[in-house]
Amino acid sequence: MPRDAPYLAVADALRARVVAGEWGIGERLPSRVRLAEEYGVGRNVVQRAMDRLIIEGLLEGRAGSGTYVRTPRERLRLVRSRHRDRRGGTPPWWQERGRADAWDAHSQVRVPAPKAIAERLAIAPGDLCVTTHYEFLADRQPVQLSESWEPMAVTGGTPIVLPETGPLAGKGVVERMRSIGVTVETVVEVPRPARATQAQANLLGISLGDLVLRIERTIHDTDGRPVETADIVVPDARREVVYEFGVDRP
Repeated sequence: MPRDAPYLAVADALRARVVAGEWGIGERLPSRVRLAEEYGVGRNVVQRAMDRLIIEGLLEGRAGSGTYVRTPRERLRLVRSRHRDRRGGTPPWWQERGRADAWDAHSQVRVPAPKAIAERLAIAPGDLCVTTHYEFLADRQPVQLSESWEPMAVTGGTPIVLPETGPLAGKGVVERMRSIGVTVETVVEVPRPARATQAQANLLGISLGDLVLRIERTIHDTDGRPVETADIVVPDARREVVYEFGVDRP
């Protein structure tokens, strides 16, 4: 969808009026007919513009009543924190606060690694992996996606080959790898701004081209071998990603 589509122009105009306070929180907007006449567009264009602002959390529709300015939706903070456990002397590790409270996951085994993934995992293109697709929810709203890849050369034939099945389901990469004698030591994350693809937009309930943060994460063991890589997608309108670092004391 082109960014200059008529409904996007109407959405931008309505958003600016709401932000400027023309309609207060809880106040009803004019009818679609009136707004269509004002902007010289069809009612379906106005409806699409309003639907977009509803998805953004700026407006809310009330059945049989109209469309109202919504109480601002809190932008959830996701804190990715790096601290060393001084008590046990364990390696530094990324911990997340503000995580989703539920998720769906689907894994596939024996998936040939594409070239880009193979480079990140230091394996040959076509080497077999387990890939897992995650959809994370907070308050029943989609807030994050993730696509994870693990080489079957590391996990194949073990009880942890499927991340969300078995005795350590949902325990995370560090604990799962530890159970098979692999010690995780470092995590490399590369955050990049991006625009939502159609598939991502459909899953996250946002619009094609909306701003997202794409985090390319790769986890290494003590030998420097990559044991997992993932692409994490966070919608900018829903979540604020914050990195927190501990300071090593003398």
